[in-house]
Amino acid sequence: MKKALVSMGLTLLMLSVLCVSPVCAGEEWPGVDEAVVKKFAEESGRPAREPFINTAQGDLLLFCFLVAGTVGGFVMGYHCRALFPPTKKQAGN
Repeated sequence: MKKALVSMGLTLLMLSVLCVSPVCAGEEWPGVDEAVVKKFAEESGRPAREPFINTAQGDLLLFCFLVAGTVGGFVMGYHCRALFPPTKKQAGN
């Protein structure tokens, strides 16, 4: 009985999400930059300007994430040795 109620609840939740999502799909919600930061910047007399590195061009943002992930992976892999030191049995081989 409990499994049936949980499955019915999850089904209703998924159906409500599927029914509401097309209604909200047309709207574009402003991000924090546009809604908050831009407002305070304009109030203090600092209007918006072009960024130094415009990551909106092509796949530059994707490339930046790739490089950051690769560097982070190498750093974490290097320092993982300190978290999981080899045991005496593994060190003797």
